Amino acid sequence: MEKPARFSVKYPTTTAMLVLAVLLLGFISYQRLGMDLLPRLNTPRLFIEVKSGERPPEEMEKQFVERIESLAARGRNVAAVSSLSRVGKALITVEYQWNTDMDEAYLDLQKTIADFGQNSAADEINVTTLDPNSQSVVTAVLTQDEGADLDKLRLVAETNIRNELVRLPGVAAVEILGARRREIVVRTEPGTVEAFGLTLDGLSSTIQNFNRDLSGGTIVEMGIRYTVRGVGRFSSLDDIRNLIVAYKITPAGAGLPAERTPVYLRNVADVVYDLSEPENIVRFNGLPAVALEIFKEAGANTTAASAAIRGELDALARALPGIRLAVVQDQAGFIREAIGEVKQSAFFGILLAVAVLFLFLRRIDVTAVIGLAIPVSIVATFNLMYFNNLTLNIMTLGGLALGAGMLVDNAIVVGENIFRHAEGGLPIAQAAVRGAGEVGGAITSSTLTTIIVFLPIVYLHGVSGELFKDQAWTVAFSLLSSLLVALAVIPLLFSRIIKSRPAPVREPSRRFASYGHFVTGVLKNRWLVAGSAAALVAAGGWSLRFVGSEFLPAQAQNELTLHLTLPEGTALERTEGTVRNIEAMIDGWAGDRLDTITSRVGPRGTAQSSAEVLEDENNAVIQVRVKPDAVRDLDALGARLERELASVPDLTVEFVRRQTTLQAALGATDYPLVVEIKGKDLNTLVRLADDVKSRLQPLSELADVETSFQSGRPQIDIEIDKALAARYSLRADSIGAQIQRVLSGSELGEIEEQGEYLQIVLRNPKMPIGRLKDILLEAPSGLRVPLSDVARLVRTEAPREIIRSNQTRVAEIRARLTGAAPFDRVAALVRQAAGA
Repeated sequence: MEKPARFSVKYPTTTAMLVLAVLLLGFISYQRLGMDLLPRLNTPRLFIEVKSGERPPEEMEKQFVERIESLAARGRNVAAVSSLSRVGKALITVEYQWNTDMDEAYLDLQKTIADFGQNSAADEINVTTLDPNSQSVVTAVLTQDEGADLDKLRLVAETNIRNELVRLPGVAAVEILGARRREIVVRTEPGTVEAFGLTLDGLSSTIQNFNRDLSGGTIVEMGIRYTVRGVGRFSSLDDIRNLIVAYKITPAGAGLPAERTPVYLRNVADVVYDLSEPENIVRFNGLPAVALEIFKEAGANTTAASAAIRGELDALARALPGIRLAVVQDQAGFIREAIGEVKQSAFFGILLAVAVLFLFLRRIDVTAVIGLAIPVSIVATFNLMYFNNLTLNIMTLGGLALGAGMLVDNAIVVGENIFRHAEGGLPIAQAAVRGAGEVGGAITSSTLTTIIVFLPIVYLHGVSGELFKDQAWTVAFSLLSSLLVALAVIPLLFSRIIKSRPAPVREPSRRFASYGHFVTGVLKNRWLVAGSAAALVAAGGWSLRFVGSEFLPAQAQNELTLHLTLPEGTALERTEGTVRNIEAMIDGWAGDRLDTITSRVGPRGTAQSSAEVLEDENNAVIQVRVKPDAVRDLDALGARLERELASVPDLTVEFVRRQTTLQAALGATDYPLVVEIKGKDLNTLVRLADDVKSRLQPLSELADVETSFQSGRPQIDIEIDKALAARYSLRADSIGAQIQRVLSGSELGEIEEQGEYLQIVLRNPKMPIGRLKDILLEAPSGLRVPLSDVARLVRTEAPREIIRSNQTRVAEIRARLTGAAPFDRVAALVRQAAGA
């Protein structure tokens, strides 16, 4: 094993150039390494989103979910299929084995679902990955100093901000939330429309027919071809108001001829500018706002993308008078804090290793030579990390910190042996070669032994393999680098830095008499020592049962997030009212300690997790951020909020202290504890779920115990009398379409104004439930029939959701934890109470 040392000592310039080349490449590799919180988690999970109007969960299950599950389960390497059906929405989760090529699986599943979607009545079917690593990097909000023109804020967000951000390197997309677009609303009154002998269908058709440009062919004259085009689009609000929708006939009489008086649209409806109905609402510090969620490209450096985004936002904020632009969430900040702590721990670990080394060697030059092995080994490791497509995250940096002490071991062994030969009188060059050669085999075998302990982790499957694979590679790379440094670089440095001794040093070895007496005592009482060691091992094993276990510990942050859920069917305006009250409550309690409070009411535009896909108008999220010096008060604020909000009826609140990307990657649910009961009959599942719920409620470790069948959405079933409907030639689809048009209105085209296209919408007044039966249906014969003549209205309640696992219905009993008790102990209590 003398060859590496002999080469480096004999050709110092060549070796030095090689080392400098490795350091240069390592520095470049470090700059190009991506930085994320966690390794790239290639979770083998695909999601199928189904949307279909307002169908109840049972109909969604029968019409779509059962057949999609059957098709998905036939795919290659499919491990499990589960689903969740709610009103108008369903989410099917397809889990694959961990060794599956997910790109191929995605294409296969997409082709299968596309074939099914062509023959189904679903409004929309999408196959998505919901990759947790592609969550929004930065979230910013726009507010105005005076008032809140949400259409103006939307226009600024779309034209000024989004267009600039998408040009930045590493930025993939920008989604806008809380925006409301200006539109032209035709407000009708059913009584007025009927008084003029018109119908909503006829009114809609008239407006649409006159708001279009038509092609009239071509004319050739004098060898020139002219395109003939009929221009009929509306150009202003008055054009729409002055549209003739009918004629009022005045009968002839008293010698006067019959008159046809035109009926203008303004006579039967109000045509005004208004804002579109909100899909979601964003509030910032109590004011209406527009939010921008900025996403990075796959594999892009999160911190670099965040820095570029924030720099551009600062420049844009200065160019927008009267509008405030604030960043409310930055994923890179949390990443920088977490990675900074790991870097700090690794740095202090290296300092301690060098300090201990100097304590024993008592020579600065020898300590410096050996200490150089650590930075050289770490920089060399960056090369291997870069070419192996690793990123800088808490796992890889943890691997470097873990190996920081090991990196110096090989250098210490080689350096001490070289130093011993040098003090024995050998020339320093010869001592370097011989010293490294004598221990080369030993340090190589010990290094390989350590690598063999870590390297098999890369072959693990599942979450553990995905998390610790990068760490295992990093430890192996760093140890290999330290071995090469010890065998080649350390001898070179010794031969050039350490001076040769003029003569052998003959000094007696230093003796530690006290240690010798201690060893002698141990050998005399060997059975007592062995028994004590065995007793300590047994005590450690016994005490292990009292040590709790969790997957991830809680992390202290200056943010508290409240996830609010109101009863199914709650309107967006009522949910916003609840959010306003909670905001005022938080503002009153927190006072000067409050930094910002941001709220989102309703569903997110682009879902970033499986839970968000099924969000509706009854959901809201409130993000509370306190000032850095008030972090300790956040727990007290959360506890007070939990006590006060627990008494609010029909309100479920979940308190989260910064959910990590890992929780989203693992598909973590809103509830930490879920008990499942499988079966086919829905009524039996409801009964069993209620029984288990009653058993778990007395446990003090649990709170907010509920079942998946609670608080379903109220609905009105229109039971059509087929015989009566057939008498008027009315079909079920025609009845449904007319009712939907009356209740929801309809879109009638667009009009261009100031470079923007405004939607023309026919909107009817909000109808109370009592008048639903009086809706007039237009039969093919022209006869108008009240809904109550052909149907019966029945108030019912649809199930909140229907959960299925491997094509079998599942009832879930969910609960939150009240204290800091380890999860494994709580799970044991739940099993005992449920009789599982």
